Amino acid sequence: MLSLVFEHTDFLVVNKPTGMPMHDAQNGIIPSAQVIFGVSKLWLVHRLDDATSGCIILAKNQQAASALSQLFQRREIQKYYIAISDKKPKKKQGKIIGDMQKARNGNYKLTQSRVKPAISQFFSFPLHPLPLASENNTSASDANSNDSLPKSLRLFMVKPLTGKTHQIRVALKSLGSPILGDQRYSSSQADRLYLHSYGLSFRYQSEHFQLSALPLAGSLFESSIMQQCFARYGQPWELKWP
Repeated sequence: MLSLVFEHTDFLVVNKPTGMPMHDAQNGIIPSAQVIFGVSKLWLVHRLDDATSGCIILAKNQQAASALSQLFQRREIQKYYIAISDKKPKKKQGKIIGDMQKARNGNYKLTQSRVKPAISQFFSFPLHPLPLASENNTSASDANSNDSLPKSLRLFMVKPLTGKTHQIRVALKSLGSPILGDQRYSSSQADRLYLHSYGLSFRYQSEHFQLSALPLAGSLFESSIMQQCFARYGQPWELKWP
């Protein structure tokens, strides 16, 4: 079910569950949010793939929808995602840049050209051993002792600077690290697509907002190791992005 992250007089930020469709007259995010939060009319100003969970902004009026849409168009709303893969990337951090080209069956692929490129910044960290500095004299091996996660798992933190369809999914696929559960892009099977819109940072009407929400589902997201990651990297806007 949708959960409320933040409410403003002009908009809501909600935590979308994986699998909720964006465009469905009965079960889509707009009719669901209107019923759950008691708002007569809401407007979409951006979108997530149906299988992607996390933070999304819904405008409460047409004027706010226009203003927020312009912020997205001017790239003045910073978006932060988390993802998990079970494949080691070609590089551990940096930028992924390239034009996106339509492929077969609704897929996309990243090309070497840069006419209208998709641009994503990212970090990645192995979940075994967990790269967390201890503040309580607890070693990483002790911290991991309650989990039995595969040692191949890797956490990605991604900041897309553009907003192309399937951008992050294609970007990580191009690194050789398709997102776990993303069978469209030849990943290993999982109980969900492990891509979550974790945070948003933006200025609206002279007020600065930094909002985030944890995933609502997914056995890996719910593991104790991931909870430590959320505690450590819970404010992605403070990181020095490559």
